Amino acid sequence: MNPSLNGLGVLVTRPAHQAGPLCQWIEREGGVAIRCPTLSIVEPRDWTPALAIFDRLNDDQLIIFTSVNAVDRALPPIRERGGFPPGLDIAAIGQATSMALARQGVTQCIRPDQGFTSEALLALPRFQNVAGQRMVIVRGEGGRELLAETLTARGAHVECAEVYRRERPIIDAEALLKRWARGDIGAVVMTSIESLRNLFDMLGSAGKPYLCKTPLIVVSARIQERAAEYGCRHLMLAHEASDAAIMATLHSLTTNSSTLVR
Repeated sequence: MNPSLNGLGVLVTRPAHQAGPLCQWIEREGGVAIRCPTLSIVEPRDWTPALAIFDRLNDDQLIIFTSVNAVDRALPPIRERGGFPPGLDIAAIGQATSMALARQGVTQCIRPDQGFTSEALLALPRFQNVAGQRMVIVRGEGGRELLAETLTARGAHVECAEVYRRERPIIDAEALLKRWARGDIGAVVMTSIESLRNLFDMLGSAGKPYLCKTPLIVVSARIQERAAEYGCRHLMLAHEASDAAIMATLHSLTTNSSTLVR
């Protein structure tokens, strides 16, 4: 049985519509979940290009989903067009994305066994000999270009269906800083570089010292590297982006009370 989080205050920065399960788990385990969404997921500026791509799925050999949001936003219009054509390979960057597909009834998809990054996906055998193949990448506006650029360089014809965009929400930074000053926030969960950048911007110069000294739970080496560049001193890397992995890391934090921010 996992030990209690012993009242640890955890700042959860996931988008509001995705934070619920992790926050509930934190509270079940004796922690205090502090919701602070640093990203909002909203409609793309124009659905037309993505819908045109979904109209042509019969011509494609593979479709790649880059995030849970990509799955949730794309599946309804794809279903309206008759669903996935037979023979279309479906890929997901990571475990959370593949689980989102499974919730939508897609039980067979290509994904890395570990790593859960674009680099890990590109290393799989399916992506080595792709010359002449038509592929679709489902992502948010302004998504990372590595997948598209690498597959194009390998000879694939790649289209990107952008089905959402990210915005920075407005928060009450003063109230949050007061909680930090009281010692209410003992850890921060950070699941994207953009969320990290937004939180620094939201807190401003007054909040940077608090954020830099607070244990930061991150879900990828890329976030870890960027956080270190921003001056964060106590970084803990979960082995994947799942709630279970984040909770395991939080529990490892509480086993050494000297590491907690007070």
